[in-house]
Amino acid sequence: MRLLAVESSCDDTAAAVLQDGRALSNVVSSQTDIHAAWGGVVPELASRNHALTIIPVIQKALLDADTTLEQLDAVCATHGPGLIGSLLVGLQAAKGIAYARGIPFLGVNHLEGHLAAIQLEQEVPHPYVGLVCSGGHTALYRVDGVGEIVLLGETLDDAAGEAFDKTGKLIGLAYPGGAAMDALAQSGNPTRFKLPRALWDKDNLDFSFSGVKTAARTLVQKHGALSEQDRRDYCASVRVAIVDALVRKSLAACRIHHVTHLVLAGGVAANGLLRSRMEEDARAVGITAHIPSRALCTDNAAMVGRAGWARLVRGETHALSLDADPSLPVG
Repeated sequence: MRLLAVESSCDDTAAAVLQDGRALSNVVSSQTDIHAAWGGVVPELASRNHALTIIPVIQKALLDADTTLEQLDAVCATHGPGLIGSLLVGLQAAKGIAYARGIPFLGVNHLEGHLAAIQLEQEVPHPYVGLVCSGGHTALYRVDGVGEIVLLGETLDDAAGEAFDKTGKLIGLAYPGGAAMDALAQSGNPTRFKLPRALWDKDNLDFSFSGVKTAARTLVQKHGALSEQDRRDYCASVRVAIVDALVRKSLAACRIHHVTHLVLAGGVAANGLLRSRMEEDARAVGITAHIPSRALCTDNAAMVGRAGWARLVRGETHALSLDADPSLPVG
């Protein structure tokens, strides 16, 4: 089965072509430069730019895969969760192609796509615990099979990526701040500044990062002007506080639910410390951590296609009347 996948849930316009669950192309057009001036994603700007780029991105994905529209067997697209205006652009483009070609269409949950991204590079046996951590989501899931996903815990306030962006902004880092903080933290002292780890109970699988954000703001206000080394130590201290929580909760979920495979997913999964700590700490307690390449951590269409392909081969499809759902639950 050769399918076209489209993703436009937030500020990245993406399309991919897959053959039997394997990516032949994976094209992403980022809007980071557009939104950086505003310190975050502006929904109206995001949807307008999706409308401008969706067709060229799809054309590039088809070209890279040496595929024509006539060779497609199915089309899938993200239909939630996300920004409603952004979702509608990709979803309508995908439905239009499916209608014109008379081929099956399937809507895919964005978070299910993240949880399936690892399967593009390695086969992970079920069940596994999946940590999805990004700018908009931080949650733990138990994945027992295709579409068999149960929420185990989630953030009660800020997502991990949002915490990185906001604490980075406090010291003048441009949006998005996560990658810049990760780079500065490499040469910083992670024990220099003491920051809280909320909901630290070993059996609590929920997250909270608002305390880290508040403590970081207080620290910057009290400290005054920061030297370059202060900034590096600050980034290292914030990074380890957030990573500590993500690793601890993920391993606790595996222990509580008797699962020995752990999958890391989402944009924050590109963080260097999180990747190394998750792998090392998991190995120490007999858990295998599966971490996708950085290109598959951020929003992309190949992950949407992989999740969609698994459902399509089971005969699942959606009517073209399917609408976008900005609050679509997983499972």
